[in-house]
Amino acid sequence: MFSGTPIVRRKSRQIMVGDVPVGGDAPISVQSMTNTSTSDVAATVAQINSIQQAGADIVRVSVPSLEEAEAFGEIRKQVNIPLVADIHFDHHIALRVADLGVDCLRINPGNITREDRLREVIAKAKDKNIPIRIGVNAGSLGKELLRKYNEPTAEAMVESAMRNVELLDKYNFQDFKVSVKASDIFMAVDAYRDLAKRIEQPLHLGITEAGGLRSGTVKSAVGLGALLMDGIGDTIRISLAADPAEEARVAWDMLRSLRLRSKGINFIACPSCSRQNFDVIKTVNELENRLEDITVPMDVSIIGCIVNGPGEAKESDFGLTGGAPDNLVYLDGKPDHKLEQDNLVDQLEKEIRAKAQVKQAELDSAQQNIIAKG
Repeated sequence: MFSGTPIVRRKSRQIMVGDVPVGGDAPISVQSMTNTSTSDVAATVAQINSIQQAGADIVRVSVPSLEEAEAFGEIRKQVNIPLVADIHFDHHIALRVADLGVDCLRINPGNITREDRLREVIAKAKDKNIPIRIGVNAGSLGKELLRKYNEPTAEAMVESAMRNVELLDKYNFQDFKVSVKASDIFMAVDAYRDLAKRIEQPLHLGITEAGGLRSGTVKSAVGLGALLMDGIGDTIRISLAADPAEEARVAWDMLRSLRLRSKGINFIACPSCSRQNFDVIKTVNELENRLEDITVPMDVSIIGCIVNGPGEAKESDFGLTGGAPDNLVYLDGKPDHKLEQDNLVDQLEKEIRAKAQVKQAELDSAQQNIIAKG
């Protein structure tokens, strides 16, 4: 029930990754990456479907060899989400996956350095109308830049990116996006802020090799949150040493928190204390797991007592305030009815699903009215 974001996004050129617009006035897209062996087609397809179900708009797949390029072609046939091929060292792999239906090519300028090879990739991408991502990484900068700067720096990453931007400009190729990732938050943020002033193309945000689920989420939230609040970023990937589907879920939580995208339930829950009239932590954790399938945007507040409960509930689509002997349910910010403690999670799931159906019907009706007026 909160208003839209106060963030003013950086203006960027829009490109298309498959059927997903990136940049311009398009929503910030969510990406993740498979960690299966690409040669295992069945396992990779299953993981892509899992990532898509978790909310990803685009999935990246590593293609380290020509043999796996052929497997990529089979994978492309079996999924219905845009795929980015991650290419390193051998430009022939990029040329092959372009013929097999890839939606975007990710090239690391640190390990494909010869201009004639990059020129071949650019020509193929232009012929097939495939965008390119220049993916600079602090851990794989070119030897010349490392000699110049002695170590990875924000300046070195931006210089690497701009060399490749200039090369794409030279061959009149503008459908590209750029990333300048580092595991160091300060380095990454500085590099993105600098790059955002230099080019009009979309920026792919990420804190690379951020860590495990907990530490990586915190690290990414700090770094990417700072950039997103600056209005920088057109597509994001949360890099976690975890199930890739978790990357998509964390990305959605981040975008929801900044009101940059709305999908599914935004839970507002207290950390609980001795005032709670029910087990808040257990209730919220169970509800999050049970209600992951809901896609309609809605705010749900679960607060254990009357100190903050009514205030949060008045700003929510569905709110629960703990009370004794019964808890009070709010609908659209207004007190509606009471719920007993028995089978509380089951009752809440049922009622939240009912509210989601009502809200979805309202959104569908509003959309139909817009179409009719148009």
